[in-house]
Amino acid sequence: MGAEETGHDDYTQDGTVDLRGNPVRKSQRGGWTACSFVVVYEIFERMAYYGISSNLILYLTRKLHQGTVTASNNVTNWVGTIWMTPVLGAYIADAHLGRYWTFVIASAVYLSGMFVLTLTVSIPGLKPPKCMDPDISNCEKASTLQLALFYGALYTLTIGTGGTKPNISTIGADQFDDFDPKEKAHKLSFFNWWMFSIFLGTLFANTVLVYIQDNVGWTLGYGLPTLGLAISIMIFLTGTRFYRHKVPAGSPFTRMVKVIVAALKKWHVPIPSDPKEFYELELEVYTKKGKFRIDSTPSLRFLNKACVKTGPADEWTLSTVTQVEETKQMLRMIPILFATIIPSTMIAQINTLFVKQGTTLDRNIGSFKIPPASLAGFVTLSMLVCVVLYDRVFVKIIRKWTNNPRGITILQRMGIGIIFHIVIMTVASLMERYRLSIAKDHGVVDNGKQVPLSIFILLPQFILMGTADAFLEVAKIEFFYDQAPESMKSLGTSYSTTSLGIGSFFSSFLLTTVSNITKKNEHKGWILNNLNASHLDYYYAFFAILNFLNFIFFLVVSRYYVYKAEVSDSMEVLGEELRESRRSDQDSSRRSRQS
Repeated sequence: MGAEETGHDDYTQDGTVDLRGNPVRKSQRGGWTACSFVVVYEIFERMAYYGISSNLILYLTRKLHQGTVTASNNVTNWVGTIWMTPVLGAYIADAHLGRYWTFVIASAVYLSGMFVLTLTVSIPGLKPPKCMDPDISNCEKASTLQLALFYGALYTLTIGTGGTKPNISTIGADQFDDFDPKEKAHKLSFFNWWMFSIFLGTLFANTVLVYIQDNVGWTLGYGLPTLGLAISIMIFLTGTRFYRHKVPAGSPFTRMVKVIVAALKKWHVPIPSDPKEFYELELEVYTKKGKFRIDSTPSLRFLNKACVKTGPADEWTLSTVTQVEETKQMLRMIPILFATIIPSTMIAQINTLFVKQGTTLDRNIGSFKIPPASLAGFVTLSMLVCVVLYDRVFVKIIRKWTNNPRGITILQRMGIGIIFHIVIMTVASLMERYRLSIAKDHGVVDNGKQVPLSIFILLPQFILMGTADAFLEVAKIEFFYDQAPESMKSLGTSYSTTSLGIGSFFSSFLLTTVSNITKKNEHKGWILNNLNASHLDYYYAFFAILNFLNFIFFLVVSRYYVYKAEVSDSMEVLGEELRESRRSDQDSSRRSRQS
């Protein structure tokens, strides 16, 4: 009997199965063993992605002979698409194929795009002839065929990442059972180490790969990321027998639409004061399917009309309380999503205007010439250091006062990151003003020659960006995963990528709009091909103001945000363990003083 109980307890309680649909044992699948394959995959995959994106603006300007605004917008539009397509990938995973198979198919598309992209930068006939004229407007532009092949390969990557990005982090988080307090505790650290793996791959791309692209050649510079991606896919597939899988729960969009339609159809129906009168399935129905039943909440009260029984009904006129609450959870996160768009717009500057600034400065250290895009490596280093300090030092100290296993709430962590973005753009504006003053003093404004300043004057804005990421970006991924309904985790994760996508598109919109407006009435404009004659200091100051207004908006929406109820009591268990540990420490301290 005891052995049977032990065997039963070893099965996961969150509904996870193997690829054949069989229940899985915690001792045989999941946990950090399974996550190790996922984390290693992400290191190589991020190396591949940032190996392309980090230096893309310099390829567009130097090899395809595009202007600053055009090249910047082409980068941010592509990056925006990269981050938006995960919504489609999340839908396919949740509604049809499941996370694993969606990921595997998308990986094949991703790898094919990388292969074709490597060919376009390697074969001479697929790019315009070399041009040494400092004024790129005099250089021969790429032909329609050359652009079609290059952008066709680039946007093939967006399809691939659309299927991989929302599912790989969710697959990793799925390896921990929310109903097991110990595994729940491990999940709290998973997202920190997940970001650590991302930026480890990014660091290699921003240092080694951009140096190869600048000093050896684009063929090797793109060939290595392609090889890295192939290796990462093989690593992921190697860990297949260790993974736990969530069964596709149907289209989250359809379920949400059904709730909204049902509520609208019954707009005139009064809402009962007793939640027990709402339509809901028996708990056993959810338990047998390994799903979660959610109790009714008073927020977004209008949607409760969807679960009011009014006679004969179908799924478009009557929803369960759980379906209504799942819809509420997804809708409640949208204001927070909007508050992360402006910081995402700031992130888009790293691989565009920040890199272009670097090209105007002295990049020599002895005989070694620093690639401008390599400064993004300091974003990575700063982020890595801050994540470790946050997880290992800050959380342990602060939770003694807060009794929160996370140290501070996820929204508080995001708020600190948003404050950092205000500081970043203020510092960037002041540094750019200083750079322009030196350019004027040395007479290099009109000719656009190198400003006699070290490229390292840009370090503060890169380092602060990494610090902001350690707070905001990590918290954003954790927030949208944690707060999404259990059956909509992939869609929830895609919220975080959506904010990056919208932020990139918004960056393109702002850059084009500001560039056009500031050129009116015969003015030179703030953003020109010659950055020495531009006014990026004004543009960055505008961003600082925008971030401040966004912070006010964030304070308002976070003030009224209601966290979802935990699906298990594991957070309470963790909190109680912290209090017990502290009481034990205090008792030990008193005994030692008495002795």
